[in-house]
Amino acid sequence: MLSRLRRDTSATSVVELGLATPLLMGMALSGTEVVALAIVHVKLNQLAITVADNASRAKQSQVNGAPQFREYDVNQVFRAAALQAEELAIPTNGRIILSSLEMNSSGGQWIHWQRCWGNTTYASRYGVQGTGATGTAFKGMGFTSPKMVADAGTSIMFVEVAYQYKPFFLGSILSPKLIRKEAALYVRDDRDLTQIYNPSPTSTVASC
Repeated sequence: MLSRLRRDTSATSVVELGLATPLLMGMALSGTEVVALAIVHVKLNQLAITVADNASRAKQSQVNGAPQFREYDVNQVFRAAALQAEELAIPTNGRIILSSLEMNSSGGQWIHWQRCWGNTTYASRYGVQGTGATGTAFKGMGFTSPKMVADAGTSIMFVEVAYQYKPFFLGSILSPKLIRKEAALYVRDDRDLTQIYNPSPTSTVASC
């Protein structure tokens, strides 16, 4: 019987499949994880661009004077972001930071105002509201060199998205990864840059 068992090869394929299955499953899950991460990168990149675009267009026309940008407009921009990236759960897993990059009276760059959306505490990589209000020490925003700078009398809507990515299948192997995306667009047409207005009925300020 032992001799016949030693010569029996009828289950060879089953044994080989059993040995190879863990490796194949690992490769399949790893591939799926890579694709999921790539999709999240694309979605966050598009989200940053959309927020910058919407913020650059939003305004309330005035009979006498330049159009105004209001706290209501800020909230509408963030509301649109919530609808676009609903499946990412930004308020729980990340934060969107909207800054107005402008030129100060000294010819330097400054963050005139800054608004945030999301329950996390991620901060801007370039400073808080008021950074660079005087002098020329603040060189602008953006990870590029030289930095992005605004011209006199204009404003750049600079958006930062910080998102904590949690692996879908390999959470026990891979640690969460912080993903950051940036986008920036000049304000379209004219806008009163002196402040963000909040006329009655007032809107909640999305402070950082």
